[in-house]
Amino acid sequence: MTESSSTVLVTGGAGFIGSHVCQAYRDAGWHVIALDNLSSGTKENVPDGVELIEMDIRSEALPEFAKECRPALVNHHAAQIDVRLSVADPRLDASINLDGWLNVLESARAAGAERVVYVSSGGVVYGEPDQLPTAETAPKAPISPYGVSKLAGEHYQFCFRKVHGLEGVALRYSNVYGPRQDPHGEAGVIALFSRRLLDGRPLRIFGNGEQTRDYVYVGDVAAANLAVSALSLPDPESIDDVAFNVATGVEVSVRELAATLLDVSGRAAEIEFVPARPGELLRSALDTARLRAAGWRPEVELAEGLRRTYEYIAEHSQGNSG
Repeated sequence: MTESSSTVLVTGGAGFIGSHVCQAYRDAGWHVIALDNLSSGTKENVPDGVELIEMDIRSEALPEFAKECRPALVNHHAAQIDVRLSVADPRLDASINLDGWLNVLESARAAGAERVVYVSSGGVVYGEPDQLPTAETAPKAPISPYGVSKLAGEHYQFCFRKVHGLEGVALRYSNVYGPRQDPHGEAGVIALFSRRLLDGRPLRIFGNGEQTRDYVYVGDVAAANLAVSALSLPDPESIDDVAFNVATGVEVSVRELAATLLDVSGRAAEIEFVPARPGELLRSALDTARLRAAGWRPEVELAEGLRRTYEYIAEHSQGNSG
């Protein structure tokens, strides 16, 4: 699976994270096909040398397409990622994150793929954990339909390994940020803050700003995908046996995040506090010992990552703000 002739099919490959993953595979010598319906991704995100196929993961045409391109690896980034939308429309969330994922799994199996990499969410499947940083074996207590669908997706992957022998690995992301980021998801606060700075508007913080998240740079996330693509996997006895947290293990408060962004941007802005959002997690950080043991570690420090992200948004800004 590491030969240059191997094909990898990346669903959601025109999106923020997926496009960086495509680039990492391309640079490592893979033949990369990005599959995306462009509902949130863009053609401009797709790196040179990566083939783009416009298709929804729920499409009935997907199994036949997979048989034609015969990927050795399927990397699944396409998803509905908005927690609030999942609460408002849980059936839509399930349609994409469960029905779509099952279509991808069935297509991978029919095409003879050797492995699937599934993107889960360390920010939601653990709920409000008792232990920080949180390890992969911690209890799972998602409190949103989005979290439930992501966790269910891991169980479907486990089932396909046991029933069909299809190898699978799950990556539980913390809050991913970096160039090409949009304002959706909790890490989207960085994009929103950056656009407000560029527009000369106050930085809006929900609650007291002491809530914490674990922010990991998108380039490090792409490297994690490469690391698990060829990693020797056990015959799992539970979903946790083939799950890896992708994070830094460091808690960063929203206040700290704002202060660091102000510092690296060289700009000044007022801080505007607004009422806290109901149901928001208070603290989050993930234990990455398992992935570090596989040879991966985050390389980009927060200040440097924020600088790169801010400069990208400044270069591509069209005056939009949140």
